[in-house]
Amino acid sequence: MLVSLTEILRLAEEGGFAAGAFNTTNLECVRAVLDTAEKLNIPVILSHAQVREGVAPLDVIGPVMVLSAQRAAVPVCVHLDHCTDLAYMARALELGFTGVMYDGSLLPYDENAENTRRAVSLARKYSAGVEAEIGRLAHQEDGAGNASGPVYTEPELAARFVRDTQIDALAPSFGTSHGIYRKKPILDLDRVALIRKAANLPLVMHGGSGVSPEDYRTAIKNGIRKINYFSYMSNAGAKAVREKLQREDVTYFHDLALTAQKAMSEDAERAMRVFYGI
Repeated sequence: MLVSLTEILRLAEEGGFAAGAFNTTNLECVRAVLDTAEKLNIPVILSHAQVREGVAPLDVIGPVMVLSAQRAAVPVCVHLDHCTDLAYMARALELGFTGVMYDGSLLPYDENAENTRRAVSLARKYSAGVEAEIGRLAHQEDGAGNASGPVYTEPELAARFVRDTQIDALAPSFGTSHGIYRKKPILDLDRVALIRKAANLPLVMHGGSGVSPEDYRTAIKNGIRKINYFSYMSNAGAKAVREKLQREDVTYFHDLALTAQKAMSEDAERAMRVFYGI
């Protein structure tokens, strides 16, 4: 069933877990995530990142995501991830997305806050929840690096940002990074607890792939209620396809697609069991 981001966050808060938000760049990703969520009987978030427009155009993948969520046997939010363009956000909301993330983290504070307020005003017309970011990860959603490393979120600034924007969820920076980790991330998990106390709303972990189960659990205990996960799931699908091609002379592409889907389901299930404590 299709539900709003705020409903998913409410369920996560009441259950003391973090909802998994999985970027779904094609039908195999959508099915891998939803089939696994239904198997485990848990709410979940299907996400589309604006930076993936060239891989999965919003007007193509968006309706697939919304229809799949409507037909799912568990609560599903269809969420726009890392949107920097309010016109693009409006298109997603028109398609039926029930959550949006405005990403103004590279902008000066005042500009980020003003654009986020506009995003909130827009999303409220559709009863959609809004996430925004303050601070900056070491690598952005498109893989671009930040030579100076992450810009950690200050709790006091997070609280001010929430007051100024009236968002529903906050994505702070505490040491995670988008993409595949080349070395173990050093996370400031105590900062998560301080930000949660100051901001007093659900927090989101970006760059959630590749974090250890122990660090996931501590982050959730400290206030993380949504974890973005994509790179390692997608990589599991790619690895499974490579291995199949080495073993077999594959004739049909759909055999490779199903191989990738199965591997992504297995990886998503491992992550979900940690996120939801099951």
